[in-house]
Amino acid sequence: MPLRNVLVVLYDGVQSLDVTGPVEVFDGARRCPGGDGGYAIRTVSPGGAPVRTGSGLALVPDGDLESARPGPGTTLLVPGGRYRADFEPRLTDWLRTHGGRAERLVSVCTGGLLLAEAGLLDGRRATTHWDACAGMARDYPRVSVEADPIYVRDGPVATSAGVTAGIDLALALVEEDLGRDVALLIARHLVVFLRRPGNQAQFSAQLAAQTARREPLRDVQQWITEHPGGDLSVEALAARAALSPRHFARAFRAETGVTPGRYVERVRVEHARRLLEEGGEGVAQIARSCGYGTPEALRRAFARHLGQPPAEYRRRFGP
Repeated sequence: MPLRNVLVVLYDGVQSLDVTGPVEVFDGARRCPGGDGGYAIRTVSPGGAPVRTGSGLALVPDGDLESARPGPGTTLLVPGGRYRADFEPRLTDWLRTHGGRAERLVSVCTGGLLLAEAGLLDGRRATTHWDACAGMARDYPRVSVEADPIYVRDGPVATSAGVTAGIDLALALVEEDLGRDVALLIARHLVVFLRRPGNQAQFSAQLAAQTARREPLRDVQQWITEHPGGDLSVEALAARAALSPRHFARAFRAETGVTPGRYVERVRVEHARRLLEEGGEGVAQIARSCGYGTPEALRRAFARHLGQPPAEYRRRFGP
């Protein structure tokens, strides 16, 4: 039987989208054919008091945290918010006592720090917002922190990266419970991607690299994104920037934080991934359109970045 109950923990300073994003996903199931009534969603807070989110919104919970008892059939959702110095003791004490009794334990963004503080991530793989990953690894050495993925599943515990990654994780959980068709309908209703897999990096190539300060280099970054199958050699890109290849490579790395070659490969892998997810083109055709030339070159790039070959990626995440 699918898990039917979702218990959401609220507290002062919680990130509003960490709450509303996953809740909208779970609530969407009740409107979908095949959703089988959807989920019973309940929110609780310390003392049952209204809370104010980090952006100033007021949220009124359904009940008191201290009286809530998650158990079999319940997904316990802990959204992110303030960092360790501001943890609510009643919340971490409650999580320490009751969190492990839920059927599924889920965190969004820095909610993973709350789980770690309560000892619920000890010995497990986990992630959190990119800006908090280093601190999580330092403060909780018993947690195996993975800074790159948008979400990580380790048995009954699922942790996600910043903000919108909670929507991706919630869609994955709905698909697990109620099937792909229901999750797809919810994603379409919310106008979001369904198949952003957990091992996708928290940043796209454009976000992972800094935007260059100088306009010629910014133009080159845009050109790479728009022409992944083109000639993206250092010599060709340097010519577009009106720089010598050596000067271009040095300036590009200094201003973006990555080499031209690494940036090009990230863009090409992203483009190939989208084609595998969305269309029916063959791997050989995709390899050519993304500038790899041969399926073997594409396979090696996928192995480096995604840990699996293109055919397996399409099987898992394709249409």
